[in-house]
Amino acid sequence: MFFLRRTETPRAVMSHATQSAPDEQPLLSMGFLLRTTAVISVLAILTVAISIGGRWFGRHISLAGNSDSPAEITLTIGRDTVKLPKNAIRFPSQRHEGAAERVDLYLAWPEMRGYGKDNHLRFDDVAQSSGLLFLQIAQSTMSRDMSGRLEPIYSHLIEGPGEAFRDGLTLHRLRADAGYGDEVLLTAAVKGGPDYVVRCILPSTPDKATSGDCQRDIKVGKDLSVLYRFSSSHLDDWEHIDAAIRTFVEARLMNRSATGP
Repeated sequence: MFFLRRTETPRAVMSHATQSAPDEQPLLSMGFLLRTTAVISVLAILTVAISIGGRWFGRHISLAGNSDSPAEITLTIGRDTVKLPKNAIRFPSQRHEGAAERVDLYLAWPEMRGYGKDNHLRFDDVAQSSGLLFLQIAQSTMSRDMSGRLEPIYSHLIEGPGEAFRDGLTLHRLRADAGYGDEVLLTAAVKGGPDYVVRCILPSTPDKATSGDCQRDIKVGKDLSVLYRFSSSHLDDWEHIDAAIRTFVEARLMNRSATGP
């Protein structure tokens, strides 16, 4: 028995070939490329942001609240207006212009300069802080400064005769019930002016001196009281420190003509 083989037409062959061949798709779709590009762009932006932010954060961490900017800001305290460099102002919250109750400063002695790259260790290292002067400028609440209070107040609190100290200073011990603890009073005659007066807690040995052993206040401008503290290791410079602080503040007063002697 013979069977006739059916011959496939060209159209059938082509249809069969088309069905049997695998689908031809592109290896990387357009959607995948767009998503990949977006991810790479985001990562690049994040890298730049981290780099810039890291430098900013690192700088502010290294400054630790200090400012090395010499730019001046204008503050009005009571009846006086004063311009002060930002790097001399201790606290970030006080580095803005306008009215203020007080401002706290720190200055390297004897340069009378604020925080900077060249002297930052004196501000950052506690062991070197004795080389700083600390000032607090506020509206005066008393009619007399420390020198002016010697006769009406301190003279009644002194116990026993004065003792020769050093560098032209005389040491006075205060009564135990005076409320000054271990502080002593040091005075010195000043030619053409009231006696110099400063209160100090004198260390038992020179190596135990701190950055704020001694404090004194003076009147400047119309109505400013400048309270300043310094290390007892600088008592030999008492006259120069007092003059330098007065000059520093007076030179920055906007109402200089009202500055007293």
